[in-house]
Amino acid sequence: MARPPLHRNTGPTISRVGMALVLLTGIWGAGLFRYADAIPMSITQPNLKTDAIVVLTGGSGRLDEGFRLLEQGLGERLFISGVYKGVDMKVLRDATRENLSRQNCCVDIGHDAEDTIGNAIETRDWVRKQGFTSLRLVTSAYHMPRAILEFKYSLPGIKLVEHPVFPAHVKQDQWWAWPGTTGLIVGEYNKFLMAWMRHRLISLFSKG
Repeated sequence: MARPPLHRNTGPTISRVGMALVLLTGIWGAGLFRYADAIPMSITQPNLKTDAIVVLTGGSGRLDEGFRLLEQGLGERLFISGVYKGVDMKVLRDATRENLSRQNCCVDIGHDAEDTIGNAIETRDWVRKQGFTSLRLVTSAYHMPRAILEFKYSLPGIKLVEHPVFPAHVKQDQWWAWPGTTGLIVGEYNKFLMAWMRHRLISLFSKG
């Protein structure tokens, strides 16, 4: 006589997996709001002079702000990281629509960086050649937490002054109510988590 098929009771296992997913989602969501709160809402040290100013390309208003800070004398030199290959100072000058007296003598361009990690490495190499010890970092406000994380890792001992730029299309005050801004911040948060975990793993393996 054939035996009836055995049916495993998978209910408890599925329940535990579901609870774990709910818990992880809750932790991720809480971290998202904490990240959003960490995005700067203002420039806290607008008049502090540093050795140099570093602009990370990729967002509106960053270049204009970097040139303005240089013209105001808040740094000896300006380094623009992540410029597309083939783009030179004339193109950048035309893009900013500024007639700056100091830009030809005091501006350097980096073409190697393709992401935030590359920005930090490219800037590190430039800083070592220049012998600078303090930088004013110019990037979009929503990008600042991840940029600072990467720069602190690549440039230990260098004083970093945050100088966020606030693009008009990013509705930072009520980011959860604007789908475009929500998607932008969620994406940045996920990238920040990946960067944070990468640094943690590097630290653990280096100690081991």
